[in-house]
Amino acid sequence: MANTSRQFEAFARRRGFAFLTVCGGAEDRIQTDGPVIRMMRRRGRIGFPVDKKHDFDLAFWRHYERAADAVRSFDPDVVHITGPSDVGQLGALVAHRLRVPLAASWHTNLHQYAEQRASGLFRFFPRRARERMGAVIRESSLSAILRFYKIAQVLFAPNPELMRLLEEGTGKPVYPMYRGVDTALFTPERRDRSGDQFVVGYVGRLTVEKNIRFLVALERALRKTGFRDFRFSVVGQGAEEPWLKANMQSADFTGVLKGEALARAYANMDVFVFPSRTDTFGNVVLEALASGVPAVVTDGGGPQFIVKHGETGFVARNAGEFVSHIRYLAARPQELLRMREAARACALDASWDTIFEGVYADYERGLRNCATKRKNAGVRPQPTVAAPRLG
Repeated sequence: MANTSRQFEAFARRRGFAFLTVCGGAEDRIQTDGPVIRMMRRRGRIGFPVDKKHDFDLAFWRHYERAADAVRSFDPDVVHITGPSDVGQLGALVAHRLRVPLAASWHTNLHQYAEQRASGLFRFFPRRARERMGAVIRESSLSAILRFYKIAQVLFAPNPELMRLLEEGTGKPVYPMYRGVDTALFTPERRDRSGDQFVVGYVGRLTVEKNIRFLVALERALRKTGFRDFRFSVVGQGAEEPWLKANMQSADFTGVLKGEALARAYANMDVFVFPSRTDTFGNVVLEALASGVPAVVTDGGGPQFIVKHGETGFVARNAGEFVSHIRYLAARPQELLRMREAARACALDASWDTIFEGVYADYERGLRNCATKRKNAGVRPQPTVAAPRLG
């Protein structure tokens, strides 16, 4: 989500579009860069962590007056929020009180995260009881999230499955908001690895909602088939890292990598595996494809819509299929090369500019149908955007 917001700002800057970002952070700060304004408001201690980088500030609404003044002065055509975060809730309030049309995009399956993060509390219960309690948490969270999204006039989602979910849950049309990739940074040309050992890669948070413990099961299953000449490259950090290190025999843990170091790590993989079933899109999968690395992903969540089965990778239904697809590529160098080339070609079509041009077009379409009427309203050729987001 943060990367998408940064790319959105960069797009507006390149095109000369007026763009105001309101985000949460460690300090109060306002920066102006051409037509782009970034307003950061400090998060306090009254809240809880969402993940390693982000907190939810229960008192973030204390910044309402400053945020409202900034938005009022900016005079946007639309306020765009990225979900029910502390900043998103503030943005929704500002849009409502200033009578500015509200757009909302779905970025995270919070209802699934809630279920998985609560699962540890019920680990001593019988399996059926755990499943029932998990379902209650998931469905009640989803119901609350959909109620929040109903307040927006324009809705976006990153894959067809979620578009249908939002449409059915809100009764409103939903537009696509996919992701792009920097194909100049993520490229097969950064491959500088020597040796013939087959490298299975993963990039992302090492947390329960990513189904990260599956990597241990996958390594053991590969070994049971008699396959030994492989090694995992695990990029990222999170609460599950100590457990993974203690339970994986053939794995290198790099921690968090960025920029060219991350791009080299991708390019030096032979196949990318992504066991998450909760990701709404899967930016890391697209980065792997751009690096010329075919991906094996689950049949749940957004990554299944990125990978072209049998062309740029595989969509696997279970651990057995993960194993068979990895073994297939490891045993067939020519087929691996073909998929590497197809993966790169597919990613070259995923331009951030194309993505955001579509979003602006959908703003205009949504604003024309918006029930909220503003004095002297008129759709500008490029709508000015205020984008409160999780930062």
